[in-house]
Amino acid sequence: MRKKFFGLSLGAMLFALCVSAHAQQPKKIYRMGYLSSLSSSSESSRAEAIRLALRELGYIEGQNIVIESRYGEGKLNRAPELAAELVRLKVDIILITGGSNWIRATKDVTKTIPIVMVNSVLDPVKEGLVESFARPGGNVTGLSNLNRELGGKRLELLKEAVLKLTRVAVLYDPAVPASVLDVKEVLPVAARALRLTLKPWEVRVADGFEKIFAGLNKERPDGLYVPGGPLIRANGKRIAGFALKRRLPSVYVSTSGVDAGGLMSYSADLTDSYRRVATYVDNILKGVKPADLPVEQPPKSERVINLSTAKQIGVTIPQSMVYRADKVIKDAPG
Repeated sequence: MRKKFFGLSLGAMLFALCVSAHAQQPKKIYRMGYLSSLSSSSESSRAEAIRLALRELGYIEGQNIVIESRYGEGKLNRAPELAAELVRLKVDIILITGGSNWIRATKDVTKTIPIVMVNSVLDPVKEGLVESFARPGGNVTGLSNLNRELGGKRLELLKEAVLKLTRVAVLYDPAVPASVLDVKEVLPVAARALRLTLKPWEVRVADGFEKIFAGLNKERPDGLYVPGGPLIRANGKRIAGFALKRRLPSVYVSTSGVDAGGLMSYSADLTDSYRRVATYVDNILKGVKPADLPVEQPPKSERVINLSTAKQIGVTIPQSMVYRADKVIKDAPG
């Protein structure tokens, strides 16, 4: 009886020691690279939204995840350097909010670290970043962009808001493939259907905006279409400020343009997109290969209208548009 009791006691003690040792083992702390083509101030709201989405899934910065952020400050030539920095830090995953050039630069320095796109590439298959939407095949996956579907819709909304709209200037960076596709293929089709005349204006560097603004002052278009891209986003306040000063109705591919003072935007629902991106991160950190995670398009889109801007530039937005808007801004941008 005594031997049996001793055996049971020894077994219980060993089990307790094993449980205690297991409990004392430190939990893995993941390292996530965050690579943006913008500045930290321009990217702060998006970065914070992604942090909150990760927190909902149990990833708390400083506890079980460390986020290494690198910002390109709108300079494309920094992409290889910043991507290499993150690879040297041996991060477990890299989130990229820049366009295809930033993803390609990162792919050039690592074929093994998973890369997650954040609404930054129109057609990753066409641009050679993944093999297919359903089976990406390499180390890149994530969310593609909806620009192809929404470009024409943005022109429709601008025309609906400004009935006398006939001439629209398109301010874009030719280094951004999605913007070039918009200008050359998507927008002309919609413009013909709406009987609008488009005039593309190329901007390649920050110093080029003043020359374009001078040209727009001379030509006096009825509206302004503003695609995306690092250079455009980094100068969003300048563009919105010019449009406000010249009472020029403007439509943007992202809500940041409207927040800066633009008239309206039609884009992917960012909150929903960030939650989806966080799910990609969660799946990959739990062992799912990016090659097996299909590339998705954001499932939701949102219309945003700035009524304060409409009032300042003398545009009366139809009430039907206001009712359909997902977000209405009534206060002047700070």
